Amino acid sequence: MALTSFTSQLIADTGISMGDEGKGRLIPEVIRELQALHNRRDIVGTVLKVNGGANSGHTVGGLKLNLLPGGVVERDVATLALGAGVVADPRKAHWEARPLEKLGYSVYPRLLIDERTLVSDVTHRMLDLAWEDYRVNILGQLPRGSTGRGITPAYADEVSQWQIYFADFCAGKDEFAAKLSARMDRAERTIEHVCRLAPEKWEAFLIKLTEAEVRANQSSIEAGIFPRAEFDFTRFGSGSPFRFDHAAVTDAYWEAGGALRERIGDVREHILRNLANGQYLIGEFGQAYWLDKRHGFAPNVTASHTFTPELFQSAGIPVQAVHTIGVCKAYDTKVGTHTFLTQMDDAHPLTVHLKKLEYGTSTGRQRMVGWCDCVEKADALRHGGYQDIVINKLDALSPSGEWKGGTLLVCTGYRDASGQIIESVPRNDAVRRSLKPVYAELPGWHEDISVVRHFADLPANARRYIAFVLQTIVALASRHGAKTPLPNLRYIGIGPDPEQIIKDVPETGELIKLA
Repeated sequence: MALTSFTSQLIADTGISMGDEGKGRLIPEVIRELQALHNRRDIVGTVLKVNGGANSGHTVGGLKLNLLPGGVVERDVATLALGAGVVADPRKAHWEARPLEKLGYSVYPRLLIDERTLVSDVTHRMLDLAWEDYRVNILGQLPRGSTGRGITPAYADEVSQWQIYFADFCAGKDEFAAKLSARMDRAERTIEHVCRLAPEKWEAFLIKLTEAEVRANQSSIEAGIFPRAEFDFTRFGSGSPFRFDHAAVTDAYWEAGGALRERIGDVREHILRNLANGQYLIGEFGQAYWLDKRHGFAPNVTASHTFTPELFQSAGIPVQAVHTIGVCKAYDTKVGTHTFLTQMDDAHPLTVHLKKLEYGTSTGRQRMVGWCDCVEKADALRHGGYQDIVINKLDALSPSGEWKGGTLLVCTGYRDASGQIIESVPRNDAVRRSLKPVYAELPGWHEDISVVRHFADLPANARRYIAFVLQTIVALASRHGAKTPLPNLRYIGIGPDPEQIIKDVPETGELIKLA
């Protein structure tokens, strides 16, 4: 069947699980689909990074991206924008952009950073590490599992009214230096007196940041794009615990921000012009619905808003119709110290297989793996809403290595201590942690599906698995008579390469009959 059109010029690319769903692969697919539908190469005017910072990794067209929007791989997209809802380290922007330019991608000429995009810096990264140390060593709690990219402290500055905006790079250096010096002073005092960090850890944290960035940017160092010293964070220490070298930090960030000065502007006006010109905006979200700081479960959430409404806040445009694509995997993954109700047994052969595939794009952290939780995805549909759903990594459930195929489980509800079935995600986390998953058992398949390009060519059990997942999501979202629109299953991912995707999926009503 032909792909359905989009219901709005605004398209939100969101996750409906716990992140790492493969949202990045949608960007080129949606762009090309829109080009074909409208016979217009410039139909997508802007790809906007909506939220988060360098903590949200996407793999797009074979490129691993953090801070920059995935539209970088599509040359017909005129603008790659960072919205006001983003916290961006200007040094990280260069570390990502210059190697891409070297590979032949146009980045700087297309980059537009909103004047109100928040500046994150080394103080936030040190605070990130210090708060984690405080959580574990002072409070005796489990680690939060932060990426160490300084995202939460950067948003904390926004809430506390200590913002430094990218617009500040367009003013004088003295004013910028005063703001940044005050920020360093607050961070120094907080780390020493509130986090109560052991003095020897100050230098150790600077070394840790250095090692992380040298590792992440090794290819750029080897290619001569940056010297190794570019990633040396120890130069930001003063030689004494709990004190930054204020002049060194200020010079580094003023230089990095100044080099982006011509790319700083008003994203709001730019997007409104795009829309008036009949062009589309794709909002690229980091993380996912259940990592939203308001709808997820602290402390295992991110510091930004991760679902569709944030598109309007970050872009700075009026609320209007928006077409939301909710992305998930055919199974689930989590990182950090989440309560993972559907987590697979570590000894299960499918667990062993999936863990070989599941590492964080940004951090390289091993992800936990679990069975598909339809309750979470149904709540995202019921309370968040999405017109399309995308299910990625169906191929990962095919036999490989120790996993010879067999029964696949799908979570259709939770059971509480009294035996009552719960068909939604409790907002009280104490209740949620006490629940046990209720599973349906489905037969797996034995074929390699990574070469399949048409839905009808999938093994019958793979088609049924997809249909059952979709049917369960719709049924749970529509409980108690709620009129939840049927989401369209837009794509099925069956491998990491761009061409490993199935697009000719039957309409939802027909698909559900297969379940």
